[in-house]
Amino acid sequence: MISLWRKRSTNSEFARPKGPKQSHRRSKFIVIAAALWASQIQALLPDEQNNVDVYQKTVSAVVNITSTTLRQDFFFEVVPQKGAGSGVIIKSDGYIVTNHHVVGNAVNVEVTLHDKAQYPAKVVGLDPDSDLAIIKINPKGKKLTAIEYGAPESLMVGQKVLAIGNPFGYGGSLSTGVISSLGRDIRATTGRLIRDIIQTDAAINPGNSGGPLLDSASKLIGINTQIFSPSGASHGIGFAISVKTLRRIVDQLIQFGKVLRPDLGIDAVGLGADLLEFMGAPIEQGVMILALDKGGPAAKAGLKGANRERVIGFRRIPVGGDIIFQVDETPVATLRDILDYISDKKAGESVTLHFYRGKTKQSAKVRLTVPADVAGESL
Repeated sequence: MISLWRKRSTNSEFARPKGPKQSHRRSKFIVIAAALWASQIQALLPDEQNNVDVYQKTVSAVVNITSTTLRQDFFFEVVPQKGAGSGVIIKSDGYIVTNHHVVGNAVNVEVTLHDKAQYPAKVVGLDPDSDLAIIKINPKGKKLTAIEYGAPESLMVGQKVLAIGNPFGYGGSLSTGVISSLGRDIRATTGRLIRDIIQTDAAINPGNSGGPLLDSASKLIGINTQIFSPSGASHGIGFAISVKTLRRIVDQLIQFGKVLRPDLGIDAVGLGADLLEFMGAPIEQGVMILALDKGGPAAKAGLKGANRERVIGFRRIPVGGDIIFQVDETPVATLRDILDYISDKKAGESVTLHFYRGKTKQSAKVRLTVPADVAGESL
C-alpha cells in the first residue's frame, strides 16, 4: 500500500517539484489576489465616499469658538463664564460667521482652527434678530480655507445634508441626515421671526451652534442654530438658518456692523374683537397705532396715533389711533405681525397699509426707511 501511494503521489501534479518560474508565478498570483481582496474590503459605497470627500474638503473651514462672558454669582460678584460653539470661515482673510447667541454678550472670543492653531477674534457685527454674527481673526499670512455658498433655490426635502461642528466640545464632528422640511419659521431670542429655516434630522447638539450645514457638493446651505429637544440633546429635529438669509445679512454685518432694517416708525398694540367692537371698528382683529415717530414713514404717509384715553372697567386705555388690519394683502393682528411682514423688505420699498380711522376704512402707501438712530453714520 505504501509503495502504491508513493507512486500515485509521484504522478500527481501537486507532488511534482516546482521550478523557479512556477514558484514565482504562484507567489505573484497570491500577492495580486491579496491586493484585490484588500481593495474590496476597503472600498466605500458611493454615498460613504461622498461623506468622506465633503468632510475632507470642508473641515478645515470649520472652527471652534470659545467665548467668555461675565455674570454675577450668588454673592453678586462678577465672574467669567465660558461657552463654546462653532463657526464657518466664509472669507480666506479671516471672516467667520456664527450664531449671535454664541458670541453676542462675550467680552473675549477665541477661535481654534482644525489644525489646533488658536487666534483671538474680534466681533465685527451682530444681528440678534436673525441670530447671526460675524467675527474676524488675523491669520498672519496663513492661508485659510473658506466654504462657498450653495444655491437656496435648488434645495429639496429629502436631499442629503451634512453638519460639522463642536458638539459637547468634540471638535470636527460630522453628522449626516436629510432636509426634513423647508420654509420653517422660528423665533429669535428678540421675538422677531426668522424665515426660510431649514429643518433637518442630522444630529445637532449643543456646540454645533454656528457650524455649517452642507450639501453633497460641499456647499454651505445653512448655519445650524437650534434644536427642538426636551432633554437638550438631539432628537432628530434641528434647524439651520438658510443661506438665503445668510447672504442677505452677512454683507451688511461686515460693512455696517449691524443690519439696516426698514421700519414704519410706529408704536402699536394688537386689539381683540371686544375692544374693536367697543371702538366701533367692524373688524375682528387689528393693530391700533399708539404713537408715531416724528418724521417717520407712517407719519409722513398721514397716519395718526392715539389722541385721548378712555376708562374701561378699571383701566385707562389710549384710543383714537388708526387701526391697521392689513399690510398689502396680509392680515395683521399684532405689531409683531407687521414687523415680520416688513422684515424682508428693503429701505426704499413701499407697502400699503389698510386701516380704520373711526368707522371709515382707508388705505395709505408708506415708503419704508431705516430709522435714523439705527442707520447712524452708516448711510
